[in-house]
Amino acid sequence: MSGVKRNVLNIKQKLEILQKLDNGESASTDADDVLNEGNTISHSAALQCVETLLDYMGQRGFDYDDITVVRKICVDIRQEMNKQQKQRRINRFFLSSKC
Repeated sequence: MSGVKRNVLNIKQKLEILQKLDNGESASTDADDVLNEGNTISHSAALQCVETLLDYMGQRGFDYDDITVVRKICVDIRQEMNKQQKQRRINRFFLSSKC
């Protein structure tokens, strides 16, 4: 992947993104790799941020209940990713089976 420019978000930026998502807002940032064409954060980028937050929380000794809540967010994001992937497969199937 040489030649690919990646911006790295710090923990504060990631927390701000998560707070915006939690409030139902569109979370825009200067990191182009976390934005898709619709100017919203992709599921994979959000999942990466939440997993980084989990690592941070584990290193800093956060409360188990807090860590459990963040893990639930990871599960929710993965479920949403799976739903969208399944829907894309269904759409491709019907589009490819047209006469």
